[in-house]
Amino acid sequence: MSTGISANRLEILQIADAVAREKSIEKEIVIEAMEHALQKAARSRYGTEHDIRATIDTKTGEMALKRVMTVVDDSVLDPETRPFNPSTDIMLDVARKTDPEAVVGKMYDEPLPPIEFGRVAAQTAKQVINHEVREAERERQYGEYKDRIGEIINGVVKRVEFYNVIVDLGRAEGVIRKSESIPRENLRVGDRTRAYVYDVRRETKGPQIFLSRAKPEFMARLFAQEVPEVYEGVIEIKAAARDPGSRAKIAVLSHDSSIDPVGACVGMRGARVQAVVGEMQGEKIDIIPWSSDPATFIVNALQPAEVTKVVLDPEEARVEVVVGEAQLSLAIGRRGQNVRLASQLTGWSIDILTEAEESERRQKEFASRTEIFVQALEVDEMFAQLLASEGFESVEEIAYVDQMELASIEGLNDEIADELQARAKDFLDKKAAELEAKRVALGVQDDLKGVPGLTAEMLVALGEKETKTLEDFAGFTGDDLRGWFETKNGERVREPGVLESFALTQEQADALILNARIAAGWIEAPPEPEPAPPLTEGDAGYADSVFPDRS
Repeated sequence: MSTGISANRLEILQIADAVAREKSIEKEIVIEAMEHALQKAARSRYGTEHDIRATIDTKTGEMALKRVMTVVDDSVLDPETRPFNPSTDIMLDVARKTDPEAVVGKMYDEPLPPIEFGRVAAQTAKQVINHEVREAERERQYGEYKDRIGEIINGVVKRVEFYNVIVDLGRAEGVIRKSESIPRENLRVGDRTRAYVYDVRRETKGPQIFLSRAKPEFMARLFAQEVPEVYEGVIEIKAAARDPGSRAKIAVLSHDSSIDPVGACVGMRGARVQAVVGEMQGEKIDIIPWSSDPATFIVNALQPAEVTKVVLDPEEARVEVVVGEAQLSLAIGRRGQNVRLASQLTGWSIDILTEAEESERRQKEFASRTEIFVQALEVDEMFAQLLASEGFESVEEIAYVDQMELASIEGLNDEIADELQARAKDFLDKKAAELEAKRVALGVQDDLKGVPGLTAEMLVALGEKETKTLEDFAGFTGDDLRGWFETKNGERVREPGVLESFALTQEQADALILNARIAAGWIEAPPEPEPAPPLTEGDAGYADSVFPDRS
């Protein structure tokens, strides 16, 4: 054995190789952990103040210990942060007495005799190796699975803890929380299952791999596995919504006009969709064609109900859908399931009305506008109904609409149009004077009145809610104006905003707050965009600016 490797040394390499294979990590990491263990034991033996290094030859298993001394001088030493350590440092002038080529930073090795491992030292070394190998294994798991977020993964149920299912993925474990499992699905130890990887996190006890069988993305990925056109990108899944274990909707779009996206996803005799349904415990799936037109998409999403009319409100992302009386229950679905899934799928808040309900509401709105016009313009009911039927919704519209538009209404002329606008403006002036007097009486300060976007009605409403200064208003948030929801005693309760009755959008509320903070001097107004320089001959678009009407 004088020229070969000793059995002890060979054993070290074999152990390192076995651990590396078992934990699926690099052999060099195991060797490095052994070196750190040997180094720690040597420092305990020779003194922790020394800079002791340990090395293991990866070919021979030869172990070596050495003490390292580093050349230093006053340029790198600081009495407070980096004092001289005689156990690890050697001054430059001293080093040059034995080595004329010594420079700051040069290191000298001094071999140390091998140490005998006692029971305590061996136990410490074992702990160091186990810790570093475990950390390397965790890092390997994190690095491997963080790149698999968004994929479907196979595994075997290892155990069930407090309704959370622990899945053995082969080289790691994942967890399906109760909220991410399909209701009434009873996974047992030993069952094979598929799940969607939606998050991988580093945690103190190791990487946590979170799996889901309830997310819409799980269904979308299953279709990608079952439908080649989806996998290849010819058919795109634009949106998906699920009520796990019960019903789902999926919107599909074909990038090839010769391929029917719904038919391709259903498959011959429903084979493709049934494969997905089987994996999702019998969940019923509605496959609908996606459309870039919101109204068409919403109508499709509410299938199998037939829609009569759609009225969109893009600012609020709300839509009113009118259906026949016989279609109401079908449009809403059991416990509101159909309309809820359609809302999730489209991203629009959907209100369902019957034709009778819509007619009644329109009649109420028509009667309300008629009453306002009768009082404000001092006209009879028939004349007010004529204005309302022409589409006028407020006195302001009548006051400031083009006079020609009013005069063009059948039965009106220029003289009547002038008189109507004069009465409308007079009414608005009186209303503004009343609101101004009320603002002053409530003590709402003038500087708040100057905030762009705040109307006289808003100022009065603020005064009634005890908001009377610019500083008070500038301290609000958008939710303070619009209202918000809070959970109290387990129930979701609506808290009203100070300007809730004005139905502000989030953008409008935020703009009011921004204007107030600029007026209060809390922030600076954003710079005005510089006007574009005029086009000169030779610039792209110059001819179009000179001849805008050319075809």
